[in-house]
Formats: sequence, C-alpha cells, structure tokens
Amino acid sequence: MVEFEVPEIDYDRYSNRQLAAVPLAVLALALAVLVGSWLMTGSPVVLGIDFTGGSEVTVQTPMSQSEVRNAFETTPAAVQAINSPPDAYVVTFDTGNITALTTQAENAGMTVIGSGTTPASFGERSQQLALGGIVVAFVGMSVLAFVLFRTFVPSIAIVISAFSDIVIPLAVLSLFRVKLSLGTVAALLMLIGYSVDSDILLNNHILRRRGEFYESTYAAMQTGVSMTITSMTAMAVMAMMATFFNIDLMAQIGSVLVVGLAADLMNTYMLNLSLLRWYKFEGVRR
Repeated sequence: MVEFEVPEIDYDRYSNRQLAAVPLAVLALALAVLVGSWLMTGSPVVLGIDFTGGSEVTVQTPMSQSEVRNAFETTPAAVQAINSPPDAYVVTFDTGNITALTTQAENAGMTVIGSGTTPASFGERSQQLALGGIVVAFVGMSVLAFVLFRTFVPSIAIVISAFSDIVIPLAVLSLFRVKLSLGTVAALLMLIGYSVDSDILLNNHILRRRGEFYESTYAAMQTGVSMTITSMTAMAVMAMMATFFNIDLMAQIGSVLVVGLAADLMNTYMLNLSLLRWYKFEGVRR
C-alpha cells in the first residue's frame, strides 16, 4: 500500500500578504472571466439544455459525426457519440420541432432510438431551482461557520474559501465553453461540502486544540491534504473513464470536482491559513 506523506511547508518564509496574494489573484481572474462572459453572451457560463430548453434525438447509424450533424436542416447544438448501443449519437438542438427532427433523421437513413423535448419554461424553472439550491447551501454553510467559531475572521475565512472554490470551476467551465447542466450544479454543491470540511478541520486544529500554531497546522494538513488528494485522484479517474466511455455527464462532474478540489487546497492552506495566522498573532488583542 502506497503511503502519502504530506510535506511540511516552511510558512515562516512567507508573509500573510504573500500567502493570500495568489488565491486572491486567481479568484479575481475567475470573476473577471465570468463577468466578461456575462457581458458578451448574457450568461457567465454556457447553459445546457437542462436550463435553456431544447430537443434531443438519439440515433443509430454508421455515418460519421460530421455527417450526422449535416443531415439535419437545423444545425445541432451538439452531436455526442455514445458506445451503447454501438454507432449511436445523441443529437441536441436548441430549437426545433421534435417530430420534424425525427423525420429528418429517418429520411437520412438513421434509426431513431429515442427522442425528447425540454420546454423553455421548464428550463427557466430549472435555472431558478439550481441557483436557489446553491444560494441556500452557501448561506447554510456560512451560518454554520459563524455558529461553530462565533468570531468574524475565522468564520469569514471559511466563507471566502468556499466562495472561491465555486467561482474558479465556474470560470474554467466558461473558458472551455462547457455547458452547465444539473449534474455540474450537483458537483458545485458537493464542492461546498468539501470546502467546509477542509476549512473547519484547519480552523478547529488551530483555534481549539492545544499546541503551537504550525504544529496544529501540520496536524490538520496530514488529514486534510491526504483526504483532498485522494478525492481528486478518484474524481480524475472517474472523469477519464467517463470520457473513454463517452459518459459526458460523469466526465463533467469529475472534471469540475478535480478543479474545485485543487482550488480548495490553494484556498485552505494559503488564503485561510494567512487569515488565521493574522488573527492568531496580530488580530487578537491580548
């Protein structure tokens, strides 16, 4: 069995400003990406059919992906190959009559094995539910942080870290034009839980356990870093296997979690730690 050793970082070499500068700069860049996308397209990220509505046709044909795309009068928003059944594609349209699309597929010699439509009104309702779910989870996490520590700086450190853990993956989705789906929203909700777990672990070791500051920090890192890297590895394997088998939803969830967990490592052990160190040695009046 391979044992993972968490290295001890010489934090004395860096000031609090230096530690906080990198995660804050990444957060600012991520926010700039989302704002820029919103100004140019009207949405910070590309919304999938779950949130915009549209039609989806599953066909089986020996034709190539480009031939499938050109077989329809309405240009598909996406053509995704799937392995089961063989030679099958899921063709997604932003607009279009499902009956007409099915007829076009059959006229082109394809076998239609499934079809469906998401109304625009349902997509709008899904947007509201997804946004509401994230807001409720984030507010609940913030309240929990303040109830547990009852002090502004340690609590706000958890909130800022969790916020950054969500914003950075969203910016990556926006940059690579990956469509937001209900699955990726679920991954963002999972990231809130991961973030709270690692940040509370660090805060609890430093503020509530006996021991010198860096001794408590390294004790928290032994558990927190090992836990996060294990989760990242599992999610990376899931994303790669899902990509290989063309399970697009699982690949997106795994990719979002890998990016978010990497951001969580940076935010927890640089940004959160710098705020805790300032609070411990400079912000608390004795």
